[in-house]
Amino acid sequence: MNRAPDFSSQVAEQAVYWLMEMQQGTLSPRQQHAWQQWLDAHSEHRRAWEHIQRVNQRLRGVSSPLAHAALNGPKSGSRRQALKLLLILGAGSAVTWGMREHTPLPSLFADYRSPIGQRRKVALGAGDQLQLNTASAADVDTSARLIRLLEGEILLTAAQPFEVRTAQGTLKTHGARLNVRQFADRTQVALFEGRVELGSNGRAPMLLPLARQLSFTSASVAEAKPLDANSGAWADGMLVAAHMRLGDFLDELARYRRGQLNCDRNVADLLISGTYPLDDSERILDLLEISLPVKVRRFTRYWVSVEARV
Repeated sequence: MNRAPDFSSQVAEQAVYWLMEMQQGTLSPRQQHAWQQWLDAHSEHRRAWEHIQRVNQRLRGVSSPLAHAALNGPKSGSRRQALKLLLILGAGSAVTWGMREHTPLPSLFADYRSPIGQRRKVALGAGDQLQLNTASAADVDTSARLIRLLEGEILLTAAQPFEVRTAQGTLKTHGARLNVRQFADRTQVALFEGRVELGSNGRAPMLLPLARQLSFTSASVAEAKPLDANSGAWADGMLVAAHMRLGDFLDELARYRRGQLNCDRNVADLLISGTYPLDDSERILDLLEISLPVKVRRFTRYWVSVEARV
């Protein structure tokens, strides 16, 4: 059960206001000063601000009407109201709601979970292993050789047959090593070894090509592509970029951090290459300032923006 927040609805409204202002773009120096004054004015403000960062983080990948309105609604309408409601109720309600629409059990009550910024290994017996990436959840029934991916991303290494179910389809493995990532509207799978059959929406099973990755929905399967440099690298604690857009790179890095990590659109198309340790995201941000013409602005521990260097 979610604990009631220790701040008023008025303060919640103020926190939502500042969140939406920052998401519109870079704040002016005057606005930054005003926000900092508000944050420092009372501990209640700081509690509300840290809480809304956690709510905003947990909304990523959740498919529910309330979460959709909070992330995509108009600035002055449903989005503001949805954010305020989620801030007061807590993100757990939205996550549970969204997951119940698409999974047998909400991810909050999953057999195995990994928190933001952490990874987890689960032994499945006979040398088989399941690894969970950041902010991931899965149910596992070893007797039935069944894995339900409820949220996030997993890497399965198994000589025994397993069935992996996602919101969009079913993967039947035969001595395989594969990476499966659950998005709100699709599943992405990368096959490194073995044999995997994809079944979705009553269609005939499709054999996935080896050393390829693809995305599928309940209605369609995208064209298979070669494995990219970052496929499964998280299992070794690395984030690998090969001529990756900075905006995409920061989206990936944001999965491993609490709070908000923004990228100014003026630098989003810069290209970055390299191998970075996921356990030290602050160090990664410092390295960006060395390798690219960017400045990392840290408003708080939970609010960071990467901008063009002046």
